[in-house]
Amino acid sequence: MPRFALIIEYDGGPFVGWQRQENGVSIQQRLEEAVAALESGARRVVHGAGRTDAGVHALGQVAHVDLTRDWRADRLRDAINAHLRPDPIAVLEARGVAEGFEARFSAVRRHYRYIIDNRRAPLTLQRGRMWHVKRPLDAAAMHAAAQLLVGRHDFTTFRSTECQAESPIRTLERLDVRREGSLIEITTSARSFLHNQVRSLAGSLEHVGSGRWSAADLRAALEARERARCGQVAPPHGLYLVAVDY
Repeated sequence: MPRFALIIEYDGGPFVGWQRQENGVSIQQRLEEAVAALESGARRVVHGAGRTDAGVHALGQVAHVDLTRDWRADRLRDAINAHLRPDPIAVLEARGVAEGFEARFSAVRRHYRYIIDNRRAPLTLQRGRMWHVKRPLDAAAMHAAAQLLVGRHDFTTFRSTECQAESPIRTLERLDVRREGSLIEITTSARSFLHNQVRSLAGSLEHVGSGRWSAADLRAALEARERARCGQVAPPHGLYLVAVDY
């Protein structure tokens, strides 16, 4: 069966997350329903590179699926998109890949972005797509503290208690914070992340930016290896899966 990789963009707001669940509609479910319409109703599993949580968005999620027909890539993209309407999910690109390609396990790096709108006025156009923080944040202090987390560490403090990863050890290749106007962007890259890791890091860095924590406090939280020492978990709607490298 021909295998295809899909590059996918979506607004995670209306969904229970990437993965199929019994308590609501997921992005994976809608993609599989769209693919089934092309496969005479047969279910084909769409395997994603990252299992984003409810409310989390994607600019470049990657998935793979096996089909019975060897489609032309652009026609496959358009056919799937036609069956996704009116959901806020779009296949940006489809391409044929080798049989051994795995969207999740072949990935060598994942890139995430967390966006904070640091202004007093309520959000309007960007509501549900950014974390609104009214109190002033020092992005330079956040960036400086973030560098303490770059590298290989035990990230127990910054992962969900429900995380199923065998080890809390991860290597952050990048954790940058920059401000542009009222927007503060936290950008991070790693081979893989723990459940809720990026949102936990973003929430704790917000503590640094607001002055409630120092850089030393952030380091102490990391070294404590205790979930209770995490500053907070930032809301899901500010998080974006930007891209996956292979």
